[in-house]
Amino acid sequence: MNHLGIKARAAVAVGAMVLVVGAYGGAAAQDDESAAQWKIGYSNAGGVGNGFREEQVCTAKAEALASGQVAELTTIHRNTDAAGQLQDIRDLIAKGVDAIVFNPNDPEALNPALEEAQEAGILTISVDAYVTNPDTYNLYNNQIKYGELGAKWLFDYIGGEGDVYYMRGFAGHPADSDRHIGVLNVLEDYPGITLLPTEEGVHTQWDPATATQLTNDYIAAGEYDNIDAIWSSGQGLQVVDAIKASGKDFVPIVDADLGGFVNQLLDTENFPGLEGAATTNTAAVGGAGVALAIKLLNGEAVETDPSAAQPNTVLLDPVTVPNTTEEGQATLESWQVEGLDSLWPLGLQIEGWTTYTPEQAVACKGPGE
Repeated sequence: MNHLGIKARAAVAVGAMVLVVGAYGGAAAQDDESAAQWKIGYSNAGGVGNGFREEQVCTAKAEALASGQVAELTTIHRNTDAAGQLQDIRDLIAKGVDAIVFNPNDPEALNPALEEAQEAGILTISVDAYVTNPDTYNLYNNQIKYGELGAKWLFDYIGGEGDVYYMRGFAGHPADSDRHIGVLNVLEDYPGITLLPTEEGVHTQWDPATATQLTNDYIAAGEYDNIDAIWSSGQGLQVVDAIKASGKDFVPIVDADLGGFVNQLLDTENFPGLEGAATTNTAAVGGAGVALAIKLLNGEAVETDPSAAQPNTVLLDPVTVPNTTEEGQATLESWQVEGLDSLWPLGLQIEGWTTYTPEQAVACKGPGE
């Protein structure tokens, strides 16, 4: 396995602002005699069964274990709405954790619970998307750039003209909203491109069954025959499988770096004529969020990006890699990880942040498990 390519894919954009936990008013620095004393809570509200979310939770567990500094990781991972996640965070506050790492399903609705946590001296760290609470640290993939890179590659590849079926993610999720901004940013420079069914696209809700059904319905209605490409947001595996099952020729498609989709891009025998690209969207933000919590709890300085929309933000930059060049194929091959679920993204590590091995992430074990 070549993990170097995986680790180098997510570059941290840093700026001039330096943050230390002392300025936060939270926990004091930990001494060497109590290396494994931190208690961390992890809230992931949604995506149970979704490869990205499952991997995110597993990398959080792996980092907590590998760090040797976390005595207890309490994970609440369930499908719920913003009100449910608000309660989950309050439950973690009640458990007396030192820090709460969470993937928000709304940028503003969680603020009351986050303020309660901060008043109790608990660090709050949002991963995968930002929240508007000014005292929460944010660590996430640059989703605007994700939308821009994939759209630009796709629009260029079809010659700057054509109809693109626009398949988005979870309606209302900050990551989906930012990707949409990125796609529309690029669309302004391509007057010959039309997004279908409208510029708002359709939402798969990041659900494999929904993505399959949307694709099947599009094919059954005869609409697929009239498009030139597909922009997909994490459900490329299901989209490609549905097209293959229909017996239709493939159109170019761009999607996230999920293992199954990358395997399809590389498998010319079973998916002849499939041309596309994968945009990195590492789920290791879960592990990096735990690592950030540990740094802050230990009083370490953390560099953040002053260009981000919210304060206290670390951004991870994506790349888009096609299967249409020899260099791209070699890069996609280098991302392979033995034993990885086909629905998991291939970026299991983030250089400079995570310390676990790919094998530990796949094992999905936290402290005491």
